[in-house]
Amino acid sequence: GYRVSLQGNFFGCNHTYMTFPEYNPRKHIKLDPPLNIQSNATASKCQIWWSVWNMPWYLVEILQYELQYKEYSMSWEVALNKTLPSSLPQVEIEAAELRSGIAYVARVRCKVSENENSYHSQWSEWSQTTVFQRADFPKLSKKILNTKTMQFLFIPLSFGTLLYLFWNCKLSLRSGQKASPALTFPRQLLSFSPSIVCTMEILR
Repeated sequence: GYRVSLQGNFFGCNHTYMTFPEYNPRKHIKLDPPLNIQSNATASKCQIWWSVWNMPWYLVEILQYELQYKEYSMSWEVALNKTLPSSLPQVEIEAAELRSGIAYVARVRCKVSENENSYHSQWSEWSQTTVFQRADFPKLSKKILNTKTMQFLFIPLSFGTLLYLFWNCKLSLRSGQKASPALTFPRQLLSFSPSIVCTMEILR
């Protein structure tokens, strides 16, 4: 340890004041803020990462980080804080924690972990900020959606029409009537036309 004293001339007299009788520099560390904070947001999560420079490796491995983020238009006083459990310079935010269509801004700071006994430090200043926004899942256009709906409706309607014609012809043969597919088909097809036209109008 070190002994820190303050010497000065007060009212023409020299005085020495003992400031710290036992001063250990490792217990009074003030770190530089993290640098190069960046972000990448997707529809499921947002990844944020940064770097630390000009710092001994043995301190880098025992660092503790705190993330702070908020909506871009809000004040830092209402920001959310997260103390990260790992010394890795990165974090992920789940998309469920972010509102759709809203821009967010985040920053981070660091200090020596409180679980470390050999070193002690204050929180660094906050880093520069990074802006991100949750990406939404792509939506099918109305035209594509209507086309797919028509495809799904056309198959059962066509099958139902053919089944009805087959059943009607079968009944006609059993009753001794001569079935005429050429004459019967247009009339029976027209009986389905209102529902088909109605479906087409709704899909428009």
